[in-house]
Amino acid sequence: MAYRPDQPYPPDLPYRRGDGRRRDRGQVAIEYLGFLPVLLIVAMAGVQLGLIAYTAQQAGTAARAGARSASLDQGAQAACAAAVSSWLAGGTSCGTAEGGDEVTVTARVDIPSIVPGWDFGSAGRSATMPVDH
Repeated sequence: MAYRPDQPYPPDLPYRRGDGRRRDRGQVAIEYLGFLPVLLIVAMAGVQLGLIAYTAQQAGTAARAGARSASLDQGAQAACAAAVSSWLAGGTSCGTAEGGDEVTVTARVDIPSIVPGWDFGSAGRSATMPVDH
């Protein structure tokens, strides 16, 4: 039985567009699967940028804590490592420079990477505190 536009659409015939072609089933799913890698890369880049910003903030916290501790003559390294998140403490290092009545501590924290094989280096911050005599 052929379908004619002037008659109601019979339910036993497959759905057809006005041009007579069969509907493209699954096309949207295929397009989504093709676009999925782009979405994943954008999401991973966003997470990586967040990690870089968080690591820089943690380096600033470590530098201030290390400078405060060094100004009290208690050493900077332990205070630096204790001031950062535990999962970043292993990649934290502090350098101390004393000059007269003040001490400057530079903290460097390794930036973690969510992409294997990519190295983003480390974030560094410095803080200066007066020496407490």
